[in-house]
Amino acid sequence: MAKNYFYMFLFCLFSLAASAQDGKQPGKAQDAIEGLNFYPNPVSNGKIYITSKSSIDKEITIFDVLGKKVFQTVLNTRELNISNLSPGVYIIKIKENDATATRKLIIK
Repeated sequence: MAKNYFYMFLFCLFSLAASAQDGKQPGKAQDAIEGLNFYPNPVSNGKIYITSKSSIDKEITIFDVLGKKVFQTVLNTRELNISNLSPGVYIIKIKENDATATRKLIIK
């Protein structure tokens, strides 16, 4: 019986810790790029197009699934050439002023 209470206690403890980490940090814009869209995804032609409501430059960083930075550039047009990346799953981080968004990127 005491063993069940112990497991319930651990479950509650981890649930509280996980919910505390889900909260957004004050003063930090997360995923707030208005009208952000990038296509196609999955990529098969080596190019993606990134658009948002703003026409200002975007800082683009692409990471592999292990978290290693594999590509970085500043984009002042819509078109981004990623033909030098191998097929696989990546994380793309798009930064526009203080707003940042991250998405999954699949290259065929």
